[in-house]
This record gives sequence, C-alpha cells and structure tokens, in this order.
Amino acid sequence: MQGSANLNLMIKAARKAGRSLVKDFREVENLQVSTKGPGDFVSKADREAERLIKEELLGGRPTYGWLGEETGSTAGADPTRRWLVDPLDGTTNFLHGMPHWAVSIALEHKGEIVSAVVYDPAKDEMFWAEKGAGAWLNDNRRLRVSARRAMHEAVFATGVPFGAKATLPAMLKDLGRLMPACAGVRRWGSASLDLAYVAAGRFDGYWERELSAWDVAAGVLLVKEAGGLVEGLRPGTDPLDGALIAANDGLFKGFADVLRA
Repeated sequence: MQGSANLNLMIKAARKAGRSLVKDFREVENLQVSTKGPGDFVSKADREAERLIKEELLGGRPTYGWLGEETGSTAGADPTRRWLVDPLDGTTNFLHGMPHWAVSIALEHKGEIVSAVVYDPAKDEMFWAEKGAGAWLNDNRRLRVSARRAMHEAVFATGVPFGAKATLPAMLKDLGRLMPACAGVRRWGSASLDLAYVAAGRFDGYWERELSAWDVAAGVLLVKEAGGLVEGLRPGTDPLDGALIAANDGLFKGFADVLRA
C-alpha cells in the first residue's frame, strides 16, 4: 500500500481503533451504554475508539485541528489542516451485534478533503483515497463506481431518520418517488460504508438528508476519486453541510432529478 505519510498515519489509527472495537464487539452484551437520544447511542467502545484515534493522529500531527463525533472540535496551531473523525459509524448496528460498522477518518486541508480512510474491521476492508491518486480497497484493488446507466437497474442506499427527526416526512417522499423508478433501496445504517460501497460499485448511488461532516467527509472523497459525482442534496450546497447525493456520472442527473423534484 503506497500513500503519503498522513495517509499511513490514518490507516494505522483506523486499524488500532478497529482492533479495540472488534474486541468489544465480541462482548457487546456487556458494554456500558448511555443514551444520547432516541435510537442514538454512545458506548464505552465508541469513546475508547475515538481516544485511540485522537492519540495516534494528534501524537503524529500535534498542530492539526480536530473534529470528532464524541469529543467535538479543537482548533490546531495549523489552521489549514483538520482531522474529521467518526470512530464508530454504525453504532446501533454495533450494539445489536450486526457486523456492519466502520471507522471513518478524513483529513481536510484549506477546506478541502485531501485524504480519506473508511475501515470495516468486521470484514477487514480498508477503503482509502487521496486527492488525485484514486480510491483503493486494501493493498492494491483500484475502486471504480458502477457503470450502470439505467435507473430501473440501479440500487441506491440511504439513511432513514429515526425517532422524531424533522426530516422523516421528506425522506418518505423521497422513497415514494424513487422506489418505483429503481431496482431497490437499501438502508444499512452506516453512511461512511454506504459511500465506500458507491465508490466500489456495490451501490449505484446514495443520498441522505440529516448528517454531520464526520459521517461523510471520508466517503465523499472516496466517491470522487472512484469517478463518481457528489453534490449537496440542494443544488449549490456543500455535501458536508448535512444533506448530499452521490452516484456515478451516468445516473447522477436522473437520480438527482427524482430527489429534487
């Protein structure tokens, strides 16, 4: 695996956190869990994974800024660089014993994501990308988005809001418009892996309405470097602002037209 020193540091941190998470996953029934909100959990494993990542990344790059799901935002001495980290994307899956969750790490430079890692420890799949260098899986498999061009052949991924979130009515309308036009919609519970799967051609596209930057920063670069397109769900908005749409170039317009109708 060839990459920059920063990327290698990110991969090392992701694997370190992944080993800790796998250990806790095997004993998930014993985890101490507190509730942040309906269906939104934080676990001892989640906090420990973020601690390990932060220790590794800031130990190697102490001047960089930090934005993590559990520990929030910290400015760095270098205002141009910042880590964006979700230590356990798919917490609900994790806590229910479902092996579909990931560690997501992105590096931002001057407001742009330049390096990305999404690691699935349960399957030992390391998705990674650097700006201008393509997207890759593990050591040597180049990722490309799917080549499908017909909406009726496409499978899309999304996240359905839980609890009483305000975006639920809009999401139900999205599903009502999209499902008659495509081959299927999947809701697998991990935004970073959904985007990694778009980059790998496993899903043809992805959209979601209520996200945080740490959920998608790494996945956005993966899709772009695999030849896909990513935009804010509302035209002209930043995909990292909370709502986005991603797909291969052949499907993007038709997909976006359905969702933006």
